[in-house]
Amino acid sequence: MQAKRIIPCLDVDDGRVVKGVKFKGIQDAGDPVELARRYNDQGADELTFLDIGASYKSRATLLEVVRQVAAEVFIPLCVGGGIRTVEDMREAMNAGADKVSVCTSALQAPQLLTDMARAYGSQCVVLSIDAARAGTEPCWHAYSHGGREDTGLDAVAWAIRAVELGAGEILLNSIDADGTGAGYDLELTRTILEAVPVPVIASGGAGNLDQIANVLLPPEGADAALVASLLHFGKTTIAEIKKYAELKGVCVRW
Repeated sequence: MQAKRIIPCLDVDDGRVVKGVKFKGIQDAGDPVELARRYNDQGADELTFLDIGASYKSRATLLEVVRQVAAEVFIPLCVGGGIRTVEDMREAMNAGADKVSVCTSALQAPQLLTDMARAYGSQCVVLSIDAARAGTEPCWHAYSHGGREDTGLDAVAWAIRAVELGAGEILLNSIDADGTGAGYDLELTRTILEAVPVPVIASGGAGNLDQIANVLLPPEGADAALVASLLHFGKTTIAEIKKYAELKGVCVRW
């Protein structure tokens, strides 16, 4: 069994880590370099940095944070938010990112996924899907602009197309579950996993260790779990997550 990854997510705005609920109610959660160092020491498998401001100024601030972190930690870094061109990707990679995440820019110009994959390889291209349920049927729409705009595009169909275009990994964010602590959207995660042949990172809703373990076990079996609030506010550690998941039968990395 392939080892599952535990990935802290640092939403960075104006040089600080922040966290909200359902993409709203943002509050400060700490210094990104300090948190990155902590999670590296605790045994995180990767780190994800998302620039929630996504302006040129905020991306420049984030890239400086990435440079500082890359000089101190030795795990893969994924950077997203405001990446609109291959040149933006190049800047992120030069700053120390190992891969980049795109959401709105890929929805607006899907060819970007192909261009990025050609430039750096599919393994460096992560498609971030901000998804929310649409209606009562098991259907989800892909949202753009930080979860503010419903594109009307079926999230599953978008995931399939994006992989065909060059995305090598899916970062699946449940808007409905984000920051609630009520658990990941297991149905959404399972549906996307069944639809695409690339790794899927489950994101949004982790409120306890059991929920993290569950999303990594069959029938969901996500390849990785993104965790934010539980870690940022000191409710658990990477080691505690991994120990619990291992007891539940998850193959984790040590």
